[in-house]
Amino acid sequence: AVHDAGGQVYVDGANLNSLVGLAQPGKFGADVSHLNLHKTFCIPHGGGGPGVGPVAVREHLREFMPNHPLVAEAGPSNGPGPISAAPWGSAGILPISWTYIQLMGSEGLTFATKIAILSANYIAKRLEGHYDLLYAAPNGLVAHECILDTRPFKATGIEVEDIAKRIIDYGFHPPTVSFPVPGTLMVEPTESESKEELDRFVDALIMIREEIREVETGAVSRDDNVLVRAPHTLEQVIADGWNRPYSREKAAFPVPAVRARKVWPSVSRVDSAYGDRNLVCTCPPVEDYA
Repeated sequence: AVHDAGGQVYVDGANLNSLVGLAQPGKFGADVSHLNLHKTFCIPHGGGGPGVGPVAVREHLREFMPNHPLVAEAGPSNGPGPISAAPWGSAGILPISWTYIQLMGSEGLTFATKIAILSANYIAKRLEGHYDLLYAAPNGLVAHECILDTRPFKATGIEVEDIAKRIIDYGFHPPTVSFPVPGTLMVEPTESESKEELDRFVDALIMIREEIREVETGAVSRDDNVLVRAPHTLEQVIADGWNRPYSREKAAFPVPAVRARKVWPSVSRVDSAYGDRNLVCTCPPVEDYA
């Protein structure tokens, strides 16, 4: 995203997944550029944080960069002070990226970028007619990720979180939810995903779309269905009682391939805000170990 703030051009998250070997951020004309190094160089998200992703500025903004009272070379002498305890972020992660770059070489890195872009566009094309796509170029293509709009399903009571939770039952970790747009799924395949895995993921999303259609047509309950009750834990599925309007098989094994790849979630639904603020443990109470 490119923003013009009072004459300053700011490139927000120039994601290197779609740039390495194909473009030069330094020539974009930005005053500030956050180069997000996650995934592309085998490290977590972060600009100056866990991913040590650099935030680059032009010379006229140099004096506003953070500095550090104990490390003179960490920034300009008149800077505003540190923004984190470590002046250079999590430097211990850097050997991972360095090793990856050395092993891949320039040709390998460029090829990985092309694969990331190709994979995202393959997913987007296969999902045409099932989900609406946001932010595609005039030619219908996307970069290294595709954003699926799930807001049209709100009328049936199905939220983006229901889709994210349900895909766990298909054996996948859910994609990014509600970023950069609320009510959307941001799908960003890694460069190492095989076509078989991409197809398995797309097939799961298509089947979930059909489950949503069952709600739309009234074939299943709006308030009690596999989507709003997902994900389904092992404890729930093997319990003696089963009082849901759909079968255990449909809940836990929507496709045969899941049987060989299943990773059972430890809990089903936890209120998202509560879960972010509180430790939710499924371990037995300490008294049981006495």
